[in-house]
Amino acid sequence: MIRRALLLLLASLLLCAGAGQAQAAGYRYWSFWERDAGHWVYATQGPSLARPPDGDVQGFRFAVSEDSANAARPRGKADFATICAKTPARDGSKRVALVLDFGTPSDAPEGETPPAARTVCARISPDATTAEALAAVAKPLRYDTNALLCAISGYPEQGCGEQVRQRQKENQKEPKPAAEKRNPSDGGPSLGLVAGVAVVVLLGGAAIWQVRRRG
Repeated sequence: MIRRALLLLLASLLLCAGAGQAQAAGYRYWSFWERDAGHWVYATQGPSLARPPDGDVQGFRFAVSEDSANAARPRGKADFATICAKTPARDGSKRVALVLDFGTPSDAPEGETPPAARTVCARISPDATTAEALAAVAKPLRYDTNALLCAISGYPEQGCGEQVRQRQKENQKEPKPAAEKRNPSDGGPSLGLVAGVAVVVLLGGAAIWQVRRRG
């Protein structure tokens, strides 16, 4: 009886650990990024407030993310000279390079397929915002009643920042930047769980030894 109870307890601990790692709450939305010294940095202003200067590179990525700390960055190279190579400078206007990453099928709303990622050079007035740059080259745009960007070039057709539950990707192909460090909460069984399982195993071994000794 003791052995059976301990085995059931151990199985419950492992099952709970697996369930906790399998899913995580997140939000499906377009995140907004700025290119700084060759690296993507999460924007501190929304696209309707940001006013990038001529020569800036800005990006948008559609994905399911828990928060800004783990949001997926736009993929691909983001070089202004390359993106705006065919858009020469002109007096009375500025150029902003945009990287539009529509994400992966696993992040897409049910029944929708993400378009291929693309880059585009927007020529806009000197005081224009990023939202105006988007409107110039990536219509149709869709916003909610709180001015949250919901769709770029019509994608996705429905939904806006809704909460979803996602299955964590075991084989993530997008490496984390070198500056990011893994901590115990990033995944895998916690130290407390491992210690708990070890205690159960030790207690189980001791109980079985006692039973055999009495027999």
